[in-house]
Amino acid sequence: MAEIAGLVFPLFGLILLGYLTARITKQPAEAMGWLNTFIIYVALPCLFFKLLSKTPIEKLTSWEFITTNVSTTFVIFLMVYAIARLLVKATTPEATIQGLAGAYGNIGYMGPGIALLTFGEAAAVPLALIFCFENVLHFIVAPTMMALSGGKERHVAALLGQIAKKVFLHPFIIATIVGVAAAIIEFTPPTPIERLIDYLAQAAAPCALFAMGVTLALRPLKRVPVELTFIIPFNLVVHPVLMYLSLSWFGDFDPVWVYTAVLLAALPTATNVFVIAQQYGVWVERASAAVLLTTMLSVLTVTLLLYAMTTGLMPADLFVN
Repeated sequence: MAEIAGLVFPLFGLILLGYLTARITKQPAEAMGWLNTFIIYVALPCLFFKLLSKTPIEKLTSWEFITTNVSTTFVIFLMVYAIARLLVKATTPEATIQGLAGAYGNIGYMGPGIALLTFGEAAAVPLALIFCFENVLHFIVAPTMMALSGGKERHVAALLGQIAKKVFLHPFIIATIVGVAAAIIEFTPPTPIERLIDYLAQAAAPCALFAMGVTLALRPLKRVPVELTFIIPFNLVVHPVLMYLSLSWFGDFDPVWVYTAVLLAALPTATNVFVIAQQYGVWVERASAAVLLTTMLSVLTVTLLLYAMTTGLMPADLFVN
């Protein structure tokens, strides 16, 4: 347990520091602007470029792994969406946000820190692939479902243009594409630039986790929505369990890849779900509650998952005799 605490405490400790700092200093939300800009446009892209540019190209084309991972996450979205529509009679936009809350884990801010800290650079490739393709999935699902909800009429070309813009102009995905291109041609930046990229990459995870804590502090919990009674279990339990079963059943993958995917599937609701809710003016306060509560409960669930992984209670080759 001391080893598990050594993995978990830095991660959630940084979130807690961000939360406490925000509560003590009482800075306005606007004060986060430049830190978020640094994280999204500079630090995390440098981290993804660094990880991918040094990876053999054959490891970057594991389509069976990518397909299994993205399909599993999409199934979780559909299950939560269906429950929201059938049981709580949510509208299509509301059910879409609830589906994202159940399936869209915080792989951007929390993923790099916890995966690399736990498994080292062996987790870099699956981490980057999962991040890239799952974000593409979410960038496609959100605007498409909102367009199909019966609101204002949207031309197909305009919708496709919006989706393409979200996908190809996102700084993380641009960094992924550039990193893959660098790996293909075996490009190494000049030493001064490489060192700058290293410094920025090292800052990515600590800054992202601290910023996440600040963000949680700026959105106090006012009430617990009834929808969280099924969203939280799907987000923190069903998603990682289904990911584990899918990867074990459909492929013979490297254990680190399996564990990385399961760990990322177990992460709490992404803060981007709140951003999407704000963008469409749907389920905003309850999306904030989902982010806060899943993050708090993930301290326990992620700790238990890491214990199962590192002690052999959860073998990576479940269906291998």
